[in-house]
Amino acid sequence: MTASTMTAPAPGSLAERKARRRAMIYGIFFLLVAAAIFGLFALNSDSSMVSTLKLNPTTKEKIIQVPDLVLPTQLTLFVFAIIVAVLGVYQIVRGFKRVTLVLGVVMLIFVAAFLVWATRDKNINLLGILTFTVAAATPIAFAALSGVMCERSGVINIAIEGQMLAGAMMASLVASLFASQWWGLLGAIIAGGVLGVVLAVLAIRFLVDQIIAGVAINIFAAGMTSFISQRYLQPNPELNSGGVFPKIAIPGLSQIPILGPVFFNQNAIVYILFISVIAIHFMLWYTRWGLRTRAVGEHPRAADTLGINVFRVRYINVMIGGMIAGVGGAYFTIGSVGRFDELLTAGKGFIGLAAMIFGQWTPLGAYGASLIFGLADALQAKLQILGRAQVPIPSEWLLILPYLVTMIVLAGVVGRTVPPAADGQAYVKE
Repeated sequence: MTASTMTAPAPGSLAERKARRRAMIYGIFFLLVAAAIFGLFALNSDSSMVSTLKLNPTTKEKIIQVPDLVLPTQLTLFVFAIIVAVLGVYQIVRGFKRVTLVLGVVMLIFVAAFLVWATRDKNINLLGILTFTVAAATPIAFAALSGVMCERSGVINIAIEGQMLAGAMMASLVASLFASQWWGLLGAIIAGGVLGVVLAVLAIRFLVDQIIAGVAINIFAAGMTSFISQRYLQPNPELNSGGVFPKIAIPGLSQIPILGPVFFNQNAIVYILFISVIAIHFMLWYTRWGLRTRAVGEHPRAADTLGINVFRVRYINVMIGGMIAGVGGAYFTIGSVGRFDELLTAGKGFIGLAAMIFGQWTPLGAYGASLIFGLADALQAKLQILGRAQVPIPSEWLLILPYLVTMIVLAGVVGRTVPPAADGQAYVKE
């Protein structure tokens, strides 16, 4: 028996029928999206309408000016609908090898169609939306990277939300005490790392169910931060005024049209994210530690027989994952609003887990997925500016848009992507 016959499902087998059925479901979903673009957007506009997307910053920044993007509304929507329909038909007939990537493209096209329809005979600053997208994606991406570090070593980290909450509170408190955002960032890293160690001890040393341990840490962090906020931070505003990192324009790069203001005129935490994505990608795929991490996450017993200390690898990775989540939490306070409020993270840790799954447990994929969720967050914030007359959707529905996108992604991706084989499995040394 050859390797190909061992890995590929036999014609007519149950596995092949399941794969074919899932391919059909994806194709039908794409066709439904195309029908939605056609029926909801294209038919609710006319050929005389145009959508104007501004591509220059509203502030007087020194960048190369580019013309605004002026699109014929109805024609653009028809083109979007046709593209998605073609993708759906191809998925049904042939099937894409990387269907999750195509799903991301379809979602982006739908969002673009919604944006074009919402700005019919009006204008909106697309550059502002993209800049807001990068900012909104930052804590989600840190949460996703935390999940990648933990789950690649075989430990499910449901506690990311709690680690981010602790990091957000500690960042604001320490930054206020020492009048330095950098000290606040260090405090957030320590807070997230401590909860990471707690998770590691519960899951690795005492073999507690990893989901239950993560939920317990989330409940503890929510209660602890709410108590400290009510008891100490609210009565003493001087303890909750750490300020924010200033934006740093990278010379040369920040003057590039569109990309410059979006990616290279951000604060320090966003730049730390860019470095983290590249560093973790390099570490996982091009270093000995990364090879050991992936081996422990796939087959810990085999790794153990080769002399790899499974427990040490998992402890270190889970602790680092907690520290990364702490940095993500710090963005909410010293990277954004400058103060801590109860339950400030608003479920972004869980959205980060969805981004990790959508990105197939890879740093680059996780960041790309985070941008999709960040775009949904940016849209619900910016489209409210256009008013109910232009966008006849209640603001409450716009507020749930990021979470709706999360459910759609999980419904479409779970079962298709394959996590590390030993993910969530406790290891007992014989």
